[in-house]
Parts: sequence; structure tokens; C-alpha cells
Amino acid sequence: MPELPDILAYLTALVPRVAGKRLDAVRLGNPFLLRSIAPPLSEAVGRTVVGVERIGKRIVFALEGDLFLVLHLMVAGRLHWKKRGAKVGGRGAMAAFDFADGSLVLSEASTKKRASLHVARGRSSLEAFDRGGLEVLGADLSRFREALTRESHTLKRALTDPRLFSGIGNAYSDEILHRAKLSPGKLTRRLTDGESARLHDATRDVLGEWVDRLGAEAARVFPERVTAFREGMAVHGRYGKPCPVCGTPVQRIVYAENESNYCPTCQTGGKLLADRALSQLLRGDWPKTLEELEERKKV
Repeated sequence: MPELPDILAYLTALVPRVAGKRLDAVRLGNPFLLRSIAPPLSEAVGRTVVGVERIGKRIVFALEGDLFLVLHLMVAGRLHWKKRGAKVGGRGAMAAFDFADGSLVLSEASTKKRASLHVARGRSSLEAFDRGGLEVLGADLSRFREALTRESHTLKRALTDPRLFSGIGNAYSDEILHRAKLSPGKLTRRLTDGESARLHDATRDVLGEWVDRLGAEAARVFPERVTAFREGMAVHGRYGKPCPVCGTPVQRIVYAENESNYCPTCQTGGKLLADRALSQLLRGDWPKTLEELEERKKV
């Protein structure tokens, strides 16, 4: 799922292309993309885009007349800038937003169509889309710690909860926790003051670095290949590859459609983590350390 750095990169690329431009047409390749009834989508056609904004992981197109298009890409939704009149339908193309200079095409490379488009009237109506998570890049340590400890969760779950933190998902939470040298399974309310401060710094540093990097790229060319697995990441998507800090093979926990990637040496004191279902299945057979795991592989 596109996260804060990716969404901000999209905004960097979209503003010069659509801000101040008239939305000539909206073509739906899949009617299920549209999740609202009133106001009708037809009211957006012919209006000028006066701004492009973000609410969490949603992209908001502000139109003249206090009308808004709220787009949520979900896991597999991606945006593409193409020649005006680009086709929709087939190969995952869900919709096209036509402007004088080109068409913004939404694709979704998944059989589960989860991306959504809402039409909203009035800025106050946007409050319904705000999950309330803290905007970390502008938050001091006190506000960060308050959000982090509001509920008792693992660090991985807390960082990816949109009610607690805005815009952080599976990929960047892995990178943040690796930078902070903290286990994804550690409970939020068991952090020391020093660990909380370290996590706050790591969160701001990791997100800030990727915002700058992806934003610079988006200023040059439209970000057509947004992915959760990027060159330069320390642990996310690098299962089995050496940790860039200590060389230990990166490990992972897979659960449902998500996963946690971590370095046992840097983050868990050499301990291997297991998801609850796998631990219950293997019980005493689950290896506790990387050394035990390597021995099992030899056998």
C-alpha cells in the first residue's frame, strides 16, 4: 500500500499537472470504484482543480465550488499519467480523469478491487475520512509518546494503526523499527523513555529521508512504479539477505496479507520471532535463535 512518502510523491507530481486545470471527464472502468452516491460524480466534471491534498493515505482533489474527490489506493492501486484519452478497463485500469494535457489513470493490479473513490461536498465532509492518526513529521516527542501508548499494542501494530499514526504502513514501519533497533513484537507500554525517544527520532528520520528521496524523483518524472520494496531499504522485502548494519540474514513473520521483516541481531537480541498461529502449531519445535534455525535447515 502506498504510504506517506509515496502519497507525498504523488502529490508532488500531480500538482503541476492538474492544479488549476479543468477536469474534462471522469471515465470509470469499474463502477464499484465509486463508493458514494451524493453528490453525483457528474458534478465534478467541468470544474477546475484548485488543490491536491492528503488525508492519511488518501489523495484529495479539491475542486472549485467546494467539491472534493477522495481517492484511496488501498494495497494495489496505482496512478499513471498518460496521453489524454487513455483507455480504461482491462489490465486493471479502473478509471481515468481527463484533463487538457493528459489523463490520470488509476489501475489496480489485484483481483480484490479495494481502491475507492468518494465525492464529497464541503470541507467539513472530509472529516469522515480522517482516521485521526498523528502526523509524525510535525510532532514532538511528547505527542508521539502519547499516541504510542494510548493503547497497549506491539510496536508494529501501533505504528501501522491509522488511528494512532497517519500514513505509516507495513514497509516503512519495518524500516523505522530497524533504525530504532527495536523488536516489532515489543509492547508499546513497555518502552523505556530512551527507547521511546529513539523510536521517535527513527520515525521522523526514516520518513523524512524517503519523503525527500521520492519527492525529488517525482519532481523529475511521474512516479509510475510505486512499490513497497525499494532499493535502499534495510529490511523490508529483504528476507534472507544480509542486514546492512551487521550482516545477519533478515528474518520475517508472515500473517494474513502483512509481514514483519527484522534483523535478529540488531532488533531482538538474537531471538527469532514467530506469529501466534505458527508458534501454536510448532509449539516446542519452534527454533528460538538464528543458530537453531540454521541447524534445522542443515538437517
